[in-house]
Amino acid sequence: MYYTKDTVLFLNGKFIKAVDAHTDLYSQSLHYGFGAFEGIRAYQTQNGVKLFKAYEHFERLKNSCAAVGIPLEYDSHELTQISYQLLEKNNLTDAYIRPLAYCGPNMYLTTPKDVYLMICSWKWGKYHGDNLLKLCVSSYQRPNPASIKVEAKISGHYVNGILATSEAKVRGYDEALLLDMNGNVAAAPAANFFMEKDGVLYTPPLGHIFPSITRQVVLNICRELDIPVVERHINPHELEAADSAFLCGTAVEIAGIESIDAHTFSKSWKESIGAVVQEAYKCQVLEKSFSYVII
Repeated sequence: MYYTKDTVLFLNGKFIKAVDAHTDLYSQSLHYGFGAFEGIRAYQTQNGVKLFKAYEHFERLKNSCAAVGIPLEYDSHELTQISYQLLEKNNLTDAYIRPLAYCGPNMYLTTPKDVYLMICSWKWGKYHGDNLLKLCVSSYQRPNPASIKVEAKISGHYVNGILATSEAKVRGYDEALLLDMNGNVAAAPAANFFMEKDGVLYTPPLGHIFPSITRQVVLNICRELDIPVVERHINPHELEAADSAFLCGTAVEIAGIESIDAHTFSKSWKESIGAVVQEAYKCQVLEKSFSYVII
């Protein structure tokens, strides 16, 4: 699914075949999840193949590493160019790019000395497909921000998301919606959450949620289209009275939600603010004007 015998990836300064890539089984990242990664989308735009917000993603990768003490010495402009070369070598246009900073062998719970970088890519459609999603409120919570660096995209953090998503699917839902330690709506395992009520979008504030680049793009779109947005805590009881809702993230893009805990929203997706944002987001990543998008 992710690579063939001809797939090329970037590993520690060199482009090599994916089938020839190896890692140390004593890696601190493998044993303890102590690594950092990113997800970046490439699109076939009207101006050629373009990485969406590549510099911002690589800057966040560096910040994630710095936040937990992983020494990663790379320039974001350099990493962006490497990613374009990787797409070309694999003959990819619409694709997903995964940079991963991982650590060398170390069985101690100490800052690593040896850090490596891998960047791979593959053709990947929408994370949740095109159907509206059925969510459930998870029994798992987002981690306490006093226990981890919630602003860092660290590999081990995603065990929480795997547990929540797996639980949701066992219960017959597409995805989970996690609450924070105070019982407020936080986010999906790999996406941020927006809710519509009476012509206004509401989204949880930063603090307990991951500060998604896509979330900021959505906020910018709303500002440009004069869509009112309020960042505040959302009590899960408010979800039943909401008009519509959606998820956003690099992999997810903009994904409409049909229901939460089997409660279907009153407004159809096509009539929702989320559908307007979805169209504007599509135009932006494809480098098209979305001036025709009217509220």
